[in-house]
Amino acid sequence: MGTDPRTRYAEPDQQEPQSQDHPGHSGAMDPEPDYGEKSYRGSGKLTGKRALITGGDSGIGRAVALAFAREGADVMISYLEAEETDARETCRLVKEAGRTARSLAGDIQDEQHCRHLVDRCVEELGGIDILVNNAAYQMSQNGIADISTDQFDQVMKTNVYAMFWLCKAALPHLAEGSAIVNTTSIQAYEPSPNLLDYATSKAAILNFTKGLAQELAPRGIRVNAVAPGPVWTPLIPATLPADKVGEFGADTPLGRAGQPAELAPLYVFLASDDSTYVTGERIGATGGRPLP
Repeated sequence: MGTDPRTRYAEPDQQEPQSQDHPGHSGAMDPEPDYGEKSYRGSGKLTGKRALITGGDSGIGRAVALAFAREGADVMISYLEAEETDARETCRLVKEAGRTARSLAGDIQDEQHCRHLVDRCVEELGGIDILVNNAAYQMSQNGIADISTDQFDQVMKTNVYAMFWLCKAALPHLAEGSAIVNTTSIQAYEPSPNLLDYATSKAAILNFTKGLAQELAPRGIRVNAVAPGPVWTPLIPATLPADKVGEFGADTPLGRAGQPAELAPLYVFLASDDSTYVTGERIGATGGRPLP
């Protein structure tokens, strides 16, 4: 008998109302997210690959880093300086899997830092085969009147500009068989008024993915995206009101938030040769909320 997807992880009534200062930390969450430490089993799908993952310190990024390492890839993660503790834990998990782990702190809102990330990855891992644009910023507001220009800039630069800069910098180093995997969101299709700027950025990511995929297909490079619904990561208590955190994920057909460990296999699929005929697409992981 298979696992009941409704009860595999904590339901919303098992989540305490909680809040953290941005960017949030994994160890302070209750319950702490599942990154696949005890469940993910690799089978060599990414042997010899070299991956750069933004936002790799916690959340979906950590789960992807762990899964990639257990599939045989060396990993470099980017993160904010305030996330140093979480980044060290991700690197520990990658090394525990027997792979090389590298990390670089800094703000991907800066174009020069994005170029530096790619240069360091090539220098320290010997190249780059997989780029995962996963880092994101959001901050809940009551409506458009409360979204400042500074916040709008931070959302767009972190979520969209950085993806553009990183893809542009990585492209000269990507050979046939390489893959780019972007993180979009259900918000690209069902924008919440309190996340208007974030939703707008996620729609841009989806469109960018489709367009870049068409450009790079003749070169044998694939570009795809994952569209998560509500996923239990440090971004949630750090950016949503505490009362919303307590009921996070309750509005999905499965009745709960997803866990990073449930998302990581999708990134492995899109980065590996299992998906060589898939490009310009997105895979939804929304707990049953339908995407068009």
